[in-house]
Amino acid sequence: MSNTIKVWDLLIRIFHWSLVSMFLLAYVTEDHFLQVHSYAGYTILGLVIFRIIWGVIGTRYARFWQFVKSPSEVIAYLKDVIHFRAKRYIGHNPAGGAMIIALLISILLTSITGILLIGMQEGSGPLAAQVADWPRWISGALEEVHEFLANFSVFLVVLHVAGVIIASFQHNENLILSMWNGRKNN
Repeated sequence: MSNTIKVWDLLIRIFHWSLVSMFLLAYVTEDHFLQVHSYAGYTILGLVIFRIIWGVIGTRYARFWQFVKSPSEVIAYLKDVIHFRAKRYIGHNPAGGAMIIALLISILLTSITGILLIGMQEGSGPLAAQVADWPRWISGALEEVHEFLANFSVFLVVLHVAGVIIASFQHNENLILSMWNGRKNN
């Protein structure tokens, strides 16, 4: 361990694995267990709000300024990945940073549309009173948008995992283990 550095703080790791488990729970319960699905969705929303706050005030490698790069930097990094010359980063690489932002936005929008839906269709949740008089056609459209966003989030997760695997091989390090124990090679 003397050759490693602490990168991912405990809160980031708890956030990450909690989000993974809650998203999976919400995804598999979407049609048959609405109450479990809803509570998982509320938990996800809380987790995303926490991550946004922690991205501003958290530890060094958790902060957005450390890993949010311009689109041109992300594209240049991806070209370097394709040519097997990508620079190694202690924190998130530019593609990983872009993926975090894309996932946070997609999952946040999925949560918001879910809260609107539960309010319209079930008359429950924090926005039920505000959406009670909305036309029924909005509910159908919102349901389609919610489902699209959930599936788009799954697509982003698959890309994220693929990126983690590729970066792990290119830089000869176990990034999944790093997100578990918080440490990376120095």
